[in-house]
Amino acid sequence: MSEINREAVAHLARLAHIEMTDAELDRMAGELDVIVDSIKSVQEAAGDDVPATSHPIPLTNVFREDVVGETLTNEQALSGAPDSADGRFKVPAILDEE
Repeated sequence: MSEINREAVAHLARLAHIEMTDAELDRMAGELDVIVDSIKSVQEAAGDDVPATSHPIPLTNVFREDVVGETLTNEQALSGAPDSADGRFKVPAILDEE
């Protein structure tokens, strides 16, 4: 028996506020049923001796030391700025506030 039928698709479409024609409901029911059957066949292939995995190979994080390198002085950082004031970049105001 089919897992996904036209009535189930119509119900889901109503819940999602998606308007579907009769032809779209029929086509979607068939497509979703194929997807559900495909998932079932994959689930059947995995036996009790096959552990569940999210990736085919183990993942490990690679960390490095957080070391401060060369940094710019305030003057160097502001040297290419079109405008600066009080040791900061000065930019045009975007709000009508002071």
